[in-house]
Amino acid sequence: MIRRTYALVALGVGIALVAAGLAKVLPGGFVVMGAALAFFGLLATGLSFVPRPAPAADAPAPMPAFERIAGLFYQPAEVFRNLRAHPRWLAALLIITLCNFIYSTAFTYRLTPERIVEFTTQKVIEGGWVPEQHAAKMRENQVEAAKDPVRVWGGAVNQFVLGFALVALLAGLFLLGVMALGGRINFWQALAVAAHAYLPVIVIQKLLSLLLLYLKSPDDIHPIIGAQGLVQDNLGALFSPAEHPVLFAAASAVGVFSFYGLWLLATGLKNGGERVSKTTAWSIAIGIWVIGLLLAVSSAAAFGNFMA
Repeated sequence: MIRRTYALVALGVGIALVAAGLAKVLPGGFVVMGAALAFFGLLATGLSFVPRPAPAADAPAPMPAFERIAGLFYQPAEVFRNLRAHPRWLAALLIITLCNFIYSTAFTYRLTPERIVEFTTQKVIEGGWVPEQHAAKMRENQVEAAKDPVRVWGGAVNQFVLGFALVALLAGLFLLGVMALGGRINFWQALAVAAHAYLPVIVIQKLLSLLLLYLKSPDDIHPIIGAQGLVQDNLGALFSPAEHPVLFAAASAVGVFSFYGLWLLATGLKNGGERVSKTTAWSIAIGIWVIGLLLAVSSAAAFGNFMA
């Protein structure tokens, strides 16, 4: 559960940073960071009114954060049962944010901001979203932003807020799905499941991708696709993203880590809620996977030229 005082502090700090950035008291990069913090504060304040489930009289003691995170890799069912009694999410979300931030920052400096911006700008021009006469200024602004320390470190704040919003959305979907299929789960239990179920997959993928980032030549890494990860564990390897972007996006959803994530999510829902059967847990997990697949395919259909 979120303490309302902390949420209001985040909201106040965010508003102050936006105001200071707009008034040129602080560098402009603080505006985006402040806006993210303000959004987090608003969302967290609203969620602070959602009641926390009371642990049963025979509930186990809460696991320490390190034991809980480590346990996801070898005893996930036990971890999720503990989270049912003590739904915590912050440590998991911080680790996910850290992994994403380290990889994205290393990726940018390995490929160089100039190459990434040049590639992205060219695709934007080809798509007709920006007139070519504005391209030079766009490149200059984006390269400057990529090298600005405030914006770089502010990216960690933005990723945390985005991650929190995403797991809150997933928690809402889990809650609706479990209730519709006859089970019972509190919002905070669902949030804890969402934050922890994807953690092992993200940690392993980002660590392996970080290793591959420095083993491969930067010239062999795609500036857009590679930003998500470099591990080829799925059927996307069978299709060229440039020639068949939709098929590539669809096939990329079928792989070792995809199935591992499905199993972890189903395990989390079954053990993180009450009266949640294995069939219910797997139905919801597969439903979320299908939603993700549809979003990926739709994005590839709309922005396929970025994969060329």
